[in-house]
Amino acid sequence: MLDMLSQMATDRLWIYTGIAGSLFGAAFLFWFKDTRMAIWAVGKFDSACESLAKRWGWTWLQNEPDVWRKKYPHVTKKIDELEARIKYLEETK
Repeated sequence: MLDMLSQMATDRLWIYTGIAGSLFGAAFLFWFKDTRMAIWAVGKFDSACESLAKRWGWTWLQNEPDVWRKKYPHVTKKIDELEARIKYLEETK
């Protein structure tokens, strides 16, 4: 065990390969996210999660429709103000 730790401390190739692998992986994902195959895969994953949620009753897989309102309160406030303004302008015409 001690030999393995001392060898890991002296041999640093594993650090460099880990960093290079993560950089190549990030570059691939940056390119892959806009392809048709990625959109298809995300759709399949979403439908699989939806079917699991319906079949087994897993509510933690289902997204609440208004969760973004809690996450972005400033945007929510601005949207609500704009909607109220539009409603007021439509009523006055």
